[in-house]
Amino acid sequence: MILGMMLAAGARLAALHPEPFALPGGGQPIGFDDMQFAPALHRLVVPAGRTGTIVLIDPDSHAVTTIGGFSATPAGGRGHGEGTTSADAGHGLLFAIDRTAKTVDVVDPDAGTILSKAPLGDSPDYVRFVASTGELWVTEPEGDRIEVFSLGKQRGDAPKSVATIAVTGGPESLVVDGARGRAYANLWSGTTLAIDLKTRVIVARWQNGCTGSRGLALDAAHGHLFVACSEGKAVVLDAGNGGVVLDTAPAGAGIDIIAFDSGPARLYVPGAKAATLTVFAVSESGKLSALAQAPTTEGAHCVAVDDRHGVWICDPAGGRLLHLHP
Repeated sequence: MILGMMLAAGARLAALHPEPFALPGGGQPIGFDDMQFAPALHRLVVPAGRTGTIVLIDPDSHAVTTIGGFSATPAGGRGHGEGTTSADAGHGLLFAIDRTAKTVDVVDPDAGTILSKAPLGDSPDYVRFVASTGELWVTEPEGDRIEVFSLGKQRGDAPKSVATIAVTGGPESLVVDGARGRAYANLWSGTTLAIDLKTRVIVARWQNGCTGSRGLALDAAHGHLFVACSEGKAVVLDAGNGGVVLDTAPAGAGIDIIAFDSGPARLYVPGAKAATLTVFAVSESGKLSALAQAPTTEGAHCVAVDDRHGVWICDPAGGRLLHLHP
């Protein structure tokens, strides 16, 4: 079914039907969290929690590669507090956190090996590569801060902790906006922060209207910053105009991680409690229009989009992904 279909005013949402996609070490619960598509690697990057691996998926062939060496634990619950649950790409490398070991690791995706690692000051959540400064930013919510690491001159050098950014009441999620020289993160309720990438100073606090602020996604071309509200709505902020709220739209309850696809201008919003994925069209002015909905599974709280417009939803209970073809 075509994700970009337009619905007539007043029509019911189109029904989409994702297909299961098995993962190595799956079949039992895996605590997924942050999934991303890495354009430079042309791979979907899936940190697979308790399995101790990062899974790389080719969106064309669906070939699967695994990179091990992270902390592994026996299959248990669906939570994402163990192993590697967040990764980002840069300089031809992957940078991944290990929640169990409390480290940030530098990974060679071609060799499939961990080159080096550095200790973290507190339990990590997200890691993001900042291209303009050559730094890694790691969110540490239990410490109310973001820890900043510089990268060494040599490919395998361990990152070095150089600064911390105090974020009282957060941080939740992290998105880098290179065009505007900012990073965005949420407080747990009601507020989205804009942080200058060079000075590492919080330069703006925007009210997002969320009872529970969770994931973020960015349309860099238009400056639209999408905020996930766990109670069941998506909010669009104007990042280039003082964080003005451009629109708000309801979706399934239990929203956490969301994803934006710039090609067809679609926002994908999974509701973990509702067990649904809602697809929104996004206008150039930042207005949201619900197009379609797909059944997922209870606890499916994360989503990513590849460069072929395929949509990947995590299924923590099933230890697998759900895939919507473009």
